[in-house]
Amino acid sequence: MASLLLIHGGLWEEGMDAARFWRQPGIEAGLERRGFDVFAPDRLYQAPDWTTEASHLAQAIPDAPVTVLAGSNGCSAAARLAVDFPGSVTRLLLAWPADAGDPVIDNWERGHLAGLGATPEVIDALLAGHTLRGLADRELASLTMPAGVLRSVPANPFHQQHTADALLRLLPQAAELPGCPEPPRPEFPPYLEPFLDTVAAFAVT
Repeated sequence: MASLLLIHGGLWEEGMDAARFWRQPGIEAGLERRGFDVFAPDRLYQAPDWTTEASHLAQAIPDAPVTVLAGSNGCSAAARLAVDFPGSVTRLLLAWPADAGDPVIDNWERGHLAGLGATPEVIDALLAGHTLRGLADRELASLTMPAGVLRSVPANPFHQQHTADALLRLLPQAAELPGCPEPPRPEFPPYLEPFLDTVAAFAVT
């Protein structure tokens, strides 16, 4: 059975780690029950940029290449990993991709990150990007592995529909998968089993 690398969401905040995003909602255990070798490392805490995040994740892959499931801001780290380490990612599932370039959201994030101690230079590096933070659209368009895009349903200000739409246009082999709420949200539990089915089908197709 395939190996799965799970990359959790969050942007610098304390407590948004693999346990909260993947383990507590039952996703990691559910995928293991379906026969996958699952690796769900914590992202580099308060990384200064997405390139550094990708390097950290590359070291966490025990047996590349892998299928990657990424959530929210973890989508930026996952896509950066795929770009910076060619051949390390065989399939890429971007779930609940976080918006980039929204002036209202970015302004809120700037204040949030500054409150957590990020310097202006680090904030600029974390928020820069086109469809996804940390990447130019031409870099996303260069990713030729099979890709899945899973929307946040319902959409919310941090995970808007236009971001998923853009990824579906940009990624050469992208397919839309059934959406659901993000796993840290209280609305997620009824969607657990259908979500696991979606991930499993994508990983072995």
